[in-house]
Order: sequence, then structure tokens, then C-alpha cells
Amino acid sequence: MGAGGSAHERKAAHVKADRTEFVTSPAVVLIAAGIAWAGSAGGAVAGGVPVFALVVGLTFLIQFVAFVPAYLTQSERFYDLTGSLTYISMASLAAALSTPLDARSILLVALVIVWAGRLGTFLVRRVRRAGKDGRFDDIKPSFVRFLNVWTIQALWITLTAGAAFAAIGSTNRVALDALAAVGLCIWLVGFAVEVAADLQKSRFRADPANTGRFIRTGLWSWSRHPNYFGEIALWVGVALIALPALRGWQLVTLISPAFVYLLLTRVSGVPLLEKRADETWGGQDDYEDYKSRTSVLVPLPPRAR
Repeated sequence: MGAGGSAHERKAAHVKADRTEFVTSPAVVLIAAGIAWAGSAGGAVAGGVPVFALVVGLTFLIQFVAFVPAYLTQSERFYDLTGSLTYISMASLAAALSTPLDARSILLVALVIVWAGRLGTFLVRRVRRAGKDGRFDDIKPSFVRFLNVWTIQALWITLTAGAAFAAIGSTNRVALDALAAVGLCIWLVGFAVEVAADLQKSRFRADPANTGRFIRTGLWSWSRHPNYFGEIALWVGVALIALPALRGWQLVTLISPAFVYLLLTRVSGVPLLEKRADETWGGQDDYEDYKSRTSVLVPLPPRAR
């Protein structure tokens, strides 16, 4: 009787959570609609439709279409791949519909494609090796929660690449300048840090001797989350490159790096991983020492004991 009651309570909790999250997708779509309107101001038009708005709409459509087989098969294996391909295809589409392109637009398209291709390949390989992505275990059975995940991915793409998409489609063409050079340097640093951090952690996990241990070598000896620092930095670089081509309401798309920073450091990235690490290694002397001496995000020399 107790077990049945417990099962009933868990089911009731899931139903309540579903009801609460029922408003998430509509809210996300409304936010994206606002961004689509702002980013379209002063932008290219194709067939009477603003290119930026078209890109945002197709971004959501792709996620919704991909969600259907994912839910029916209860699989998250193509989640990251879909996201990466959306970045690549939408950057390419924005460029194709905004001709003639200038050097700034071409540079932005190239940076988005290189980043998305590299990260997507890395994430897909990681899921393939693990067999699944544990983040989705409790989410997949719920239609509403799983749909929300795909809807939020569409918003993530819209907000992170929004400045790039808006600049690519902008009718305000500005030659490459010093700000573009600064932005490119920041992007290169961020990309290099993210790639190096991911490779170091992958190699660490691939070594059976490190089973059950936490990484504290390489970039991870200077930052507990160097990959997230790299991601934030590269989107700052993209925003700086895009800035001179934006005007009026298009400037709203510059929210990109702030959004990435807040999401990764306050919502999903760092908080969740820190909690998981504390639950796994909390109380161990070596972990507590590492945590007390190592920067959370920005790579810095370890603090003295």
C-alpha cells in the first residue's frame, strides 16, 4: 500500500509539473516573436518576408518537427545534432537571402558555422559513447517537458546567434574595422579555450584510471568550467563584430552574450554541474581544496593555500 501511495504521489507530482510547464513553450514563442520583430527592422526582405523573421520561424519549425520522432521513440540522440544543423542551415539561409554579402557578413557566417560544426560533432560523439544523455532521463516521458526542451533550444539558437543573423541580413553594410578585429580575436580565444577544455575532459574521462575522479589538470586547473568561459567569450566576439551593422531595434539582438552568460552561470550550466560535483565529491579533501582554490569561470592561476 505504501509503495502504491508513493507511486501515486510521484505521478501526481509529474502531472502538477506538467501543468506548471505548460506555459513555458507559449512564453518562449512570444519572446522569440519579439526578437524576430526587433531583429527584422532595417533588414533584408525575401518574398515580402523579413529574412530575420523567416530564420527565427524556421528555427522553431525545425525543432518542433524534430521533436515528434524524438518523443515517439523516446530518444534524445539527435537533440544536439539538430541544434547544430539549425545554426549552420539558418546562417547559410540568412546569407543566401541577403546578397550581396560584405566581408563582415561572410565572416559572421563562417564563425557560426565553424563553431556549430565543431561543438555539434563533439556533443554527438559524446552521447554516442555514453549511449544516452542523462539530462533527459526524467524529461522524455513527459510530452510537455520534452517539448519545452526543444522549444527552449529554438530560443537558445535565436538569442545566441541573433546578433549574427541580424547583421548578416542587415541592409546597413559596414566595412570591417578595428572593432571587427577585436571581436575576431576574442572569438578565437574563446573558441580555442572551449575546444581545448572539451578535448582535455574527453581524454581524462577516456582513461579508466580516472573513473570516479574529477578533472583538475590543464585548463581545468585554472577554472572549474573553462568550456563555458570559452563559449561566453566567443559570443561576445560575435556581438562585437555584428555591432556596426546593426541599427535601431536590431540592437536588441546584442542581448546574445548576456543571455549566454546568465543561462550558463545562473540557470542551467554551472549551478547544475556544481551541485552534481558537490553531491559526488563533496567532503573529500582534494575536491574541497580544488574548489576553494580554483576560479569558477574565468581561467586564473589557482589561489595560494
